[in-house]
Amino acid sequence: MTVRTADTGTVAGVRLTHPDKVLYPEQGITKQDLADYYLAAADRMLPHVTKRPLTLVRCPAGSERKCFYQRHAGSGVPDELGQVPIAGFAEPYLYIKDTAGLIALVQMGVLEIHPWGARIDRPDRPDRIVFDLDPGEGLDFAAVVAAALDVRERLEGLGLAAFAKTTGGKGMHVVVPIARRHTWQAVKAFAKATAEAMAAGAPARFLTRIAKAERKGRIFIDYLRNDPTSTAVAPYSTRARAGAPVAVPLAWHEVTPKLDPAAFTLASVPRRIARLPDPWAEIDRHAAALPR
Repeated sequence: MTVRTADTGTVAGVRLTHPDKVLYPEQGITKQDLADYYLAAADRMLPHVTKRPLTLVRCPAGSERKCFYQRHAGSGVPDELGQVPIAGFAEPYLYIKDTAGLIALVQMGVLEIHPWGARIDRPDRPDRIVFDLDPGEGLDFAAVVAAALDVRERLEGLGLAAFAKTTGGKGMHVVVPIARRHTWQAVKAFAKATAEAMAAGAPARFLTRIAKAERKGRIFIDYLRNDPTSTAVAPYSTRARAGAPVAVPLAWHEVTPKLDPAAFTLASVPRRIARLPDPWAEIDRHAAALPR
């Protein structure tokens, strides 16, 4: 792996313009710092983001200034990024192939990376399902943890493996690897049915309606992430939020009432990676067909 060259601001062969530009003012985190973080996280992160269509959150002036979404190529896109045409979309989607592509996103001022749950060779056949657990007003993170464990139990009862991830926010994702044989429509229908069954079984705890006015004291099980145009944040992606939080894969033994998602930041996650085994190392080996 190519490492940073301190005197030139080059990381993984990608030259950073203005490497000292501050992207997270509260912590004084610069573009160089962000590139160094992704270099440290690359081995863990790349299996989940390479050769997938991407939705990017670009914040060229930093996390506290105006940010915008980008899905397609435009002016100033680095050569390290690939483009893939996808049926149903007028313009090609961007994707990355390697560490250089990841660092090229930093050069673009990308603070969030949202991959499709499908790969570029078969974009019509997803291989991941995401259940996004969003707590309503009045709930602490322990309630989110309890919800994640309940979702895991239901999925495993259906013969599916479940993996946990913080989001860099107040919720959690439960992610299911699946065989690449189902359409987006079928995957979304399964996610909806699963979420609605949980809401019907415990209406005081869960709901699937998106209206925030109804969420007080309940967990919104968002199944709508299972769609090409409504993606979920990538494992190990930073978020464009104060504190430079990171979305982090977890082992299930870590998912306890004491879990603090705010502990996972650009500064702390490299140390975590260095000392702990990869909790998602086997995720693709557990891909299974959806139950009938």
